Amino acid sequence: NPLTHNKQQQKAYWINLYNALTVKLVLDNYPATSILWLGDTFFSIGPWDDELATINNKAISLNDIEQNILRPIWKDPRIHYAINCASYGCPNLSTQAFTAKNIEQQLNTAATSFINHPRAVTVSGEDLILSDIYSWYDEDFGNNENDLIEHLKLFAKPKLKQALITFQQNPEDIDYDYDWRLNQPQ
Repeated sequence: NPLTHNKQQQKAYWINLYNALTVKLVLDNYPATSILWLGDTFFSIGPWDDELATINNKAISLNDIEQNILRPIWKDPRIHYAINCASYGCPNLSTQAFTAKNIEQQLNTAATSFINHPRAVTVSGEDLILSDIYSWYDEDFGNNENDLIEHLKLFAKPKLKQALITFQQNPEDIDYDYDWRLNQPQ
């Protein structure tokens, strides 16, 4: 019962459960080219609404964990860097389990790693190309482009941070992209 644990333990529990269920789902359906093609119903796009676990006698889905537990309870945009959807476009899956003791460091590391990778942020001349994660969950990152860029700057390394500052001074359109191919060795 996750409710018997403190908030930090619960946060780690739900992140770990999300990631474990995603990995199990991919392994159970391997080989697959994309998680988008996995799902219990013929017309579903992805498995996010499939009931994959039972917690406290309640069947839950990946969407339940992300949309009804992690995002609304903790209101921490770094959660998006911790949960993994098994796609190239996703942040890396942590090699360590999240715990109450390491969760802050792990979340900051995950945010820094993703934001400084071209999957998340690419500045090319006047073009800013971001992961679709930032458009899908824009309200988690401030709900406007300036707040989003301020969030990115918190974790950006110096070269990227300067490019983001330059973009803010003369903003153009932001484009979004995402790679749904299964994240696996090629």
